[in-house]
Amino acid sequence: MNSIRLTRPDDWHTHLRDGAALELTVAHAARSFARSIVMPNLVPPVTTTALAAAYRERILHHLPQGADWAPLMTLYLTDNTDPEDLVAGAEQGVVTACKLYPAGATTNSDSGVTDIDKIFPVLSAMQQAGIPLLIHGEVTDADIDIFDREAVFIERHLKRIVESFPDLKVVLEHITTRQAAEFVASAGDRVAATITAHHLMYNRNHMLVGGIRPHYYCLPILKRNEHQQALIDAATSGDASFFLGTDSAPHNQSAKETACGCAGCYTAWQALEMYATVFDQANALDKLEAFASLNGPAFYQLPVNTTQVELQRQPLEIPTSFAMGGETLVPLDAGETLGWSLVQ
Repeated sequence: MNSIRLTRPDDWHTHLRDGAALELTVAHAARSFARSIVMPNLVPPVTTTALAAAYRERILHHLPQGADWAPLMTLYLTDNTDPEDLVAGAEQGVVTACKLYPAGATTNSDSGVTDIDKIFPVLSAMQQAGIPLLIHGEVTDADIDIFDREAVFIERHLKRIVESFPDLKVVLEHITTRQAAEFVASAGDRVAATITAHHLMYNRNHMLVGGIRPHYYCLPILKRNEHQQALIDAATSGDASFFLGTDSAPHNQSAKETACGCAGCYTAWQALEMYATVFDQANALDKLEAFASLNGPAFYQLPVNTTQVELQRQPLEIPTSFAMGGETLVPLDAGETLGWSLVQ
């Protein structure tokens, strides 16, 4: 198979940032996708409907002319989130979902939830209103190994959330472990997971063998190859619980390539081609459309996109860098070549 046509896909987890970065990140999101779930961990975070509406306007201001793409906004949960505000935001069509960041778990998460029990009233309101909960599923305890934080979160918190709110829709974001894939596959149709292209393509050897490669550093961190294979199996299984979410995160080169490099992989420009590469290598190109284009809308109860995209088996060279707001952004695998290209 040298070409494949897909219903235009959506990205159910991305970071666009704000300000001057939007000129680049919005254009890259619109290159391959029709809709993107936009993460709310700005500085300060997007914690209210009013802030989400204002952020959406800033994003749309940078939408390239003629682009067929829409941002889907999320609220950042805190210990003090107002349930009435988020329900009103959903009713107004501003808020699509709410994001749970355990405090300190990842980039710009310091204002996140310090105790899951504190947001149970909010989760109850979300369940009643049909608002999905998106979770960065890691504990942050200093005594828990960083490679075990996702598995511990599932046992300690996620199972309790799912049991306590049987009608709440839950997305475990950017899963990285066999334990996460197995939990989601067995949890029923109200629990789903996004999987990133970089967690499908790489494991911790790629990040650490031969020297530390900061552009592979992300949170949740890359795991062993056995976990990588479990993710590939889940993504290519045809199970509707799994769908595309890039977790593409733009950081300036100076912030990544430093003594304390920040977490995040920038893949927005080439993400769809990365997914095609993985599915091709797994002899599962026939499963790509469901994963990329159908499972997400079904879970969110949104219409499937009506347009299509075409991918061809042609070399695609990833740019060595992009200019972003006066700074330099280096994408994952800068200068490398993928075997699939999106037909523009």
